[in-house]
Amino acid sequence: MTTSEQGVTGITEQDIANYLANNPSFFERHAELLAAVQLSHPHGQRAVSLQERQAEMLREKIKGLEHKIVEMIRNGQENVAIADRLHRWTTALMLTAEAGAIPEVLLRELRHHFLIPLAGLRLWVVDEAHAQADFAAAVGPDVKSFAGSLTQPYCGVNSGFEAARWLGEDAAVSSLALIPLSYGSPAKAFGMLVLASPDPTRYTAEMGTEFLARIGEIASAALVRLLPDAQRSDHPGA
Repeated sequence: MTTSEQGVTGITEQDIANYLANNPSFFERHAELLAAVQLSHPHGQRAVSLQERQAEMLREKIKGLEHKIVEMIRNGQENVAIADRLHRWTTALMLTAEAGAIPEVLLRELRHHFLIPLAGLRLWVVDEAHAQADFAAAVGPDVKSFAGSLTQPYCGVNSGFEAARWLGEDAAVSSLALIPLSYGSPAKAFGMLVLASPDPTRYTAEMGTEFLARIGEIASAALVRLLPDAQRSDHPGA
């Protein structure tokens, strides 16, 4: 409708749209219009009837819903697979009778079940019986301070973190996740778990950390057995 026509009649396209929306019986009284109206096909130059255009829109809507359903099923299957791997990892920790073997089992099973190229950990609060173990090797004060400041796992590029060196001098670490290990309430950091990859996109600042936080909670609960008796008594369920 042109501007001049609008000025003469005083009716706008919006007026027409509102009238049709509020009067659904209009097309019942004028059914012949449904067959007479011709619209341009969205994927070609030919004209189609209103019914054909509606059918095409419904097919496109159904196709979009089918894609969403497929995506939901795929996400559900992935979540089940992750939960299954987490269960197997947790079970392996629970079945480890010797406390001193827990760090090795934890890292080995974590790498295996979650396909993590590189993983390591350090504990700076341990019972005297484990003070000489590799996992109790000395760490710098910056590491302890950083772990104590984390309220959630850190993910991002390796910008020279000391924790990356726990994985070996020749390890290719482009991205990593640093997960604090804590005990007691309020939580006190007694170690840190590091997961790393040569792929710079494996761990990024934009990724969610809820699952990694769960990994940290389970790891902390297993490793608390290595704490001195005084600290272990502060950890619920120890």
